[in-house]
Amino acid sequence: MERLPQLRLLTTFDTVHRLGSMQLAAAELNVTRPAVTQALKTLEAELGVPLFDRSAKPARPTEAGDRLARATRAGLGQIASAIEDIRASASAAERQVTISCTIGMATYWLMPRLSGFYARFPDAMVSVQTPPSDMPAFSAGIDIALRYGPGRWDDGETVKLFDERAFPVGRSDRITTLEGELRELQSFPLIHVTTPKASHWPEWRDYFEAKGLGDPNRQRQTFDNYVQATQAALDGYGIMLGWRSINEAMLAEGRLAPLPNGDHDFGTAYWATAIQNRSQNSFVRGFLDWVIQAGEDFDRNGKAVA
Repeated sequence: MERLPQLRLLTTFDTVHRLGSMQLAAAELNVTRPAVTQALKTLEAELGVPLFDRSAKPARPTEAGDRLARATRAGLGQIASAIEDIRASASAAERQVTISCTIGMATYWLMPRLSGFYARFPDAMVSVQTPPSDMPAFSAGIDIALRYGPGRWDDGETVKLFDERAFPVGRSDRITTLEGELRELQSFPLIHVTTPKASHWPEWRDYFEAKGLGDPNRQRQTFDNYVQATQAALDGYGIMLGWRSINEAMLAEGRLAPLPNGDHDFGTAYWATAIQNRSQNSFVRGFLDWVIQAGEDFDRNGKAVA
């Protein structure tokens, strides 16, 4: 590509052509009229043709001038549009907060509470990603990971959100059938959750072992996430191993019921970890502070933070 004239020269030419006056162009560009005249002469010298017919008063664009004006206006318009998009993207990147968590955590705990964050940070943009693994991790673009487990992580600033507990849960008529007896679970259809990758969540066999119930029965339905499993429980297909973060709202609404005296503490909790290079961004920091408060409130009474 041959060397193009300086952008300053093309901008000056476009302004003169658009306004039809060197004096008006000088005023808009905040330069002197001689500076405008010199810019036009320099551009004409580079192109080797006159762009304005100066024999007319006022000077009129030549055919070459009109042709260049059409191209210049289109090009400058595209440049201006691209610059606007780039600036908007840069601004959006500062306001973007990307969260990684399991689909169950996103569906049943985070999303119902998210309006509370937007009330505090109306300009923020939250993106929630649910990886196929049940252990959310940091990948490109992730700011905060909400993770379940027994202890802390050292790949960022980590804070505890709330303690997690497990309990058998199902539709109330299915729970009533058990007559409050844990051992009745051994002969009841159980809903299992297994993830595509190695699971670190306790499963029915862990619960049965912790309660001294032996092995779970072979009547089972298996799903790869808690959203599907919860729907199966709501449809009355069996009993699932429920969790506070997933089943709290449905228990409060009476759509699901827990087995009396079935609660078990595996010594686990939910944690939030903010990646180091983004933890001081005002929106990321704001989300971390907000989700900590949401977790503390949930640990106290299970209600959403407004």
